[in-house]
Amino acid sequence: MPGRAEGGKASTIDPGRSRHLPRRYTTLLITLPIGLVMAALAIVALEWADKAFPPPIEPAGAVSAEVLDKDGRLLRAFATKDGLWRLKTTVDDVDPRFLRMLVAYEDQRFREHHGVDPLALGRAALQFVTNGRVVSGASTLSMQVARLIEPRRERTLPAKLLQLARAIQIERRLSKDEILDLYLTHAPYGGNLEGVRAASLAWFGKEPRRLSVAEAALLVALPQLPEKRRPDRNLAAAEAARKRVLGRAAVSQVIGEGEAERAALAAIPTRRLQLPAYAAHLAEVALRKEPTTFQHHTTLRRDIQRGLEAVAREGAAKLGPKVSVAMVMADVRSGGIVGEVGSADYFDASRAGWIDMTRVMRSPGSTLKPFIYGLAFEEGLVAQETIIEDRPADFFGYRPRNFDMSYQGDVSIRQALQLSLNVPAIRLLDAVGPARLMVRFRRAEVRPALPPNEAPGLAIGLGGLGITLRDLVQLYAGLANRGWPVRLGDGIEGKAGLIDGEPLLSTVAAWHVADILSDVLPPADSRQRGIAYKTGTSYGYRDAWSVGFDGRYVLGVWVGRPDNGAVPGLTGYGAAAPILFEAFAKSGIAITPLPDAPPGAVRIAQADLPISQRRFSTTASGLLSASAREPAPQIVFPPEGARVDLGASGGETMTPLTLKLQGGRAPFRWLANGRPLPDVTRRRISQWLPDGGGYSTLTVIDAVGRAASVRVFVE
Repeated sequence: MPGRAEGGKASTIDPGRSRHLPRRYTTLLITLPIGLVMAALAIVALEWADKAFPPPIEPAGAVSAEVLDKDGRLLRAFATKDGLWRLKTTVDDVDPRFLRMLVAYEDQRFREHHGVDPLALGRAALQFVTNGRVVSGASTLSMQVARLIEPRRERTLPAKLLQLARAIQIERRLSKDEILDLYLTHAPYGGNLEGVRAASLAWFGKEPRRLSVAEAALLVALPQLPEKRRPDRNLAAAEAARKRVLGRAAVSQVIGEGEAERAALAAIPTRRLQLPAYAAHLAEVALRKEPTTFQHHTTLRRDIQRGLEAVAREGAAKLGPKVSVAMVMADVRSGGIVGEVGSADYFDASRAGWIDMTRVMRSPGSTLKPFIYGLAFEEGLVAQETIIEDRPADFFGYRPRNFDMSYQGDVSIRQALQLSLNVPAIRLLDAVGPARLMVRFRRAEVRPALPPNEAPGLAIGLGGLGITLRDLVQLYAGLANRGWPVRLGDGIEGKAGLIDGEPLLSTVAAWHVADILSDVLPPADSRQRGIAYKTGTSYGYRDAWSVGFDGRYVLGVWVGRPDNGAVPGLTGYGAAAPILFEAFAKSGIAITPLPDAPPGAVRIAQADLPISQRRFSTTASGLLSASAREPAPQIVFPPEGARVDLGASGGETMTPLTLKLQGGRAPFRWLANGRPLPDVTRRRISQWLPDGGGYSTLTVIDAVGRAASVRVFVE
């Protein structure tokens, strides 16, 4: 039957509807691919736009160059090309509590959204519609970063939309911590301060690693209106902004209500501090060495550097105008420079503060004498108690004179070095040879400058050459290091440490020199600090030097005028030595005792020295002589022609005759009538028992063969 389906069942399909279904399916089949294609094209277009117009993240990396000490602490920063103090900052550089407070106040869902917070946008729009004005913003930290790295003056809707797009782009490229790093580096804090580190150093004088609640709240508040809230210009606005941060409920959950109330009572700094500015000269060298690097590491230690610079400023002020001070302090074990002052004040034009006097060749005065004595000790020419002459002398036309124009006569080697006597030093240099001394300097990689076309002469022992303060400290570092030379490096990242090769001096010789210098009296009003030191003054009162060391550190001080002008009365002992002792005190280091005597190093009394070391002198031909200047023996009793009654005429037992002499060198041999007496003696008083009366000739011969005789009549 019609209308009934096969099998006897009626059909349920409406013939009219069946004719329209294929058309709908057709429309769907047409529009769906078109939509998918358009969506794909939109995605491709967005991807193309994202790649074609990336956010300017790389240019945002232009930050202040920093010079850091050995421990990574800031020594000096340089402003960017546009004059900003923008110190690179990461989340690891900042107090974690500050970060939590920042997120709680600025962008609570920072860790969840992808650059734009829809909830914040909806809330801001509803508040605007309800109140007819902007009540709260919807700007996320990512959007703020977009504005900071690509600033725009206009606040239009297209600019806001671009900021939204940039925030999404930034989120696609960077992690959340990297986005925070950009904010912490670029957030404005008024004036030319950008970033949390620069602000913390400028307002609190410290790095932001440890901030109080009050300090953290102020740093959260300032970037919103940095110029209007500057504490040094509008204290009330800064205080009110900090109070709003502390009063925010989300912030209270981070720090607690009690802490917020206490922090609101804390004083706000009203004076902007200068950023750290230490080691000006070394910092410039580091910048020139690696101009494209923003962080430069040095071997300096900031506490030591700060102390040395303070001492240099104070010392120069006491010494008068145009006088500058330079210092170098080094670790004798590693060779690293731990403190370096190029001038008393880098910005003092009257002292030519921009000149780094640690690198300028100047005459070292008497500061090289210890190395002359060290060579003499090493060669066995002298011991500490060896006697040497301090009298006017002529060395083939060269006539050295002492600084005070007086002479001490016979002195020990120890006294000669401690008193810095010129003639004994030149006598020793004449014996060891100036060329050999220069060879030892080269072992320490130090090459002093000699006058043009001149070979090393005796004048180098009294400052007749040029040397830098750095090189002089390097020489003394080898002396302090038991005679093994040390390379100081350049104070930045240069190679420092022991120099391979031969020693500067033997360990025993270096100990003798250090032992003598450790007993030099400290300058007036200075306390003995357990250091060995030497001073020097160049000809014409142009340079004053002092170099000292303990068991770990060596410090060199130069005082003078950078223009090489004379300073009447300027001396190493009077000007440089007090600064040396004050610098050791203000450096903050603990004095390390000098090394103990090595095997074979002993101080021997003069009477117990070998004959060859009891007195040092040279003959007219320049050969070493142990006796050329020593008085010949002289018999003082009995006198020539004396008649002595010993009981010979009475037939009684004769009494011995006492013999006395002066001068000569022990041991002594006595002879009576040409026959030697039984014993050789070191004493200057002896006895002789004659065989009988009558004339006798008594003779004495000293250790070097000189003789004296007298003729007496025995009764």
